[in-house]
Amino acid sequence: MPSYGLEQVMRAQSALRSAAGMQPEAFPLEAFVGMVSDEIESLRTQGRSDEEIVEIIRASSGIEIEAAELAENYAPAEERHGPPRN
Repeated sequence: MPSYGLEQVMRAQSALRSAAGMQPEAFPLEAFVGMVSDEIESLRTQGRSDEEIVEIIRASSGIEIEAAELAENYAPAEERHGPPRN
């Protein structure tokens, strides 16, 4: 089964929303941090601080976030992935 990169998926979703006359999708800070918690966990495991992580976020996206907000809204693995599948 084919798989697609995030950028491709996001471009397709954006085009579909635009064609449908829908507003661009927006996420509150809490949801955004939850969505990128896998990446946050990986960077923390590599020794990156939350301050370094928020700098990466700011530099790449312009999203203004503080290290305390990142820590407060981080979703632990058990919350992100749910129970194991059989």
